[in-house]
Amino acid sequence: MTLTKKQTKQLRALANTLKPLIQIGKNDLSDTAVQQAEETLERRELMKCQVLDGSGMDAKEAAQALAERLGAEVVQVIGNRFVVYRRSKRDDVDHIPLVRD
Repeated sequence: MTLTKKQTKQLRALANTLKPLIQIGKNDLSDTAVQQAEETLERRELMKCQVLDGSGMDAKEAAQALAERLGAEVVQVIGNRFVVYRRSKRDDVDHIPLVRD
């Protein structure tokens, strides 16, 4: 699924108030971090992550790698933080209604 410009803009606005839920440190993208991100995306659909100074990756590399492993879309990368989105498969989650072009 590829996000349109309008959808990306909408998700960036929603992510503005979020606090980073996942921190990527010296172990980079460990299996534990990926599993935690998977569970968080299934519950929330939109997630902000932070790359710490001790990491060997920058935010853009980490965002691309994590999105690829999770089948998610990178919404935004700013400084040492990034936002990813993936629609949840669960029915008990409030889905984010994306705008249509």
